[in-house]
Amino acid sequence: MTTNDKALIIIPTYDEKDNVGPISRAVFKVLPQSHILFVDDNSPDGTGLIIDKMAEQDAKIHVVHKQGKAGLGRAYITGFKWAIENGYDYVFEMDADFSHDPAELANFMKAIPNADLVLGSRYMHGIRITNWPLRRLMLSKGAAMYVRIITGMPVTDPTGGFKCYRTKVLKEIDLDSVQSNGYSFQVEMTHNAWMLGFRIAEIPITFVDRRAGYSKMNSAIAKEALWMVWKLALKNGLRRAPRTKNINHK
Repeated sequence: MTTNDKALIIIPTYDEKDNVGPISRAVFKVLPQSHILFVDDNSPDGTGLIIDKMAEQDAKIHVVHKQGKAGLGRAYITGFKWAIENGYDYVFEMDADFSHDPAELANFMKAIPNADLVLGSRYMHGIRITNWPLRRLMLSKGAAMYVRIITGMPVTDPTGGFKCYRTKVLKEIDLDSVQSNGYSFQVEMTHNAWMLGFRIAEIPITFVDRRAGYSKMNSAIAKEALWMVWKLALKNGLRRAPRTKNINHK
């Protein structure tokens, strides 16, 4: 990252009033020149109003207000389009609840010069998750294996949500055609980048369950993830390698 490069951290929010202030300060401590875009799904707890005040006080904080609870995937698509329109070079996905450690942002920036998409992996070099019940851990680890078996995508943590894209990747993906909205959104976006032949790297991260607020996971999100993997595989003719080969995306 050069002094002229612009990095944007996209943070979707829904009822995160206790987290938006602390997460902003933690991000800027690591990447002081970066910008943050909060995409708020009309939080009933007043999160949006808090972010508005933060944005008034800091030009590096931005907010987009959605009209209703549209979901994680729609929030990120909105953020990606905003990043493209405003000329950012690198775009992060990150949770508001500190399950993604802001200290890792520096490691993403070290990895992105040699990649087009960097994934934060909870399963690289062992299991790196804190405070999860065994059932949830087994579900997540099983989902990662399920994705690899069906798609052939060679990543250890395809459902993880801590990522850094070069904006050119997002420009080549047809964002309006992305169907997923829950955790399968992460799989679909990475699969799209992989099929286009972009360079994907993983770095190990430690995932810590949220400090405040509540989890947005539900059975509908889990079912969507189950079927979306097959949709992706069938859409690409059950291919187990990128369609685009020997292209140097630099």
